[in-house]
Amino acid sequence: MFPCPNRLRLDKDIKALFAKGRGVFDVCAGLKVRPNGLAVTRFAVVVGTKVSKRAVVRNRLRRQIREAIRLRLGTIKPGFDVMVLVRKEAIGKTFQDLERHVTDGLKKAKIL
Repeated sequence: MFPCPNRLRLDKDIKALFAKGRGVFDVCAGLKVRPNGLAVTRFAVVVGTKVSKRAVVRNRLRRQIREAIRLRLGTIKPGFDVMVLVRKEAIGKTFQDLERHVTDGLKKAKIL
């Protein structure tokens, strides 16, 4: 779980991120990134039912992606809203693979 200041929660913030955010995509995950003007970077992880119908699989992917981001919070630039959109290809990947894909996405977005 992310610390409270690093959680992207409000519906209006999420909609603005979808509408005006810059997209960076990878095999396992896509990222939407937008400056937020705050002193912290906020994150949200989305795993839709198209990825898997089983909630157990979706929740596991969500927890693994959150942990990969949490481990890198100290090196991520402040002042962005980031949404991680997990793709179907992420199912069955190890934590190290998911961590590498998320890190690559953050580097492409130039916030790591």
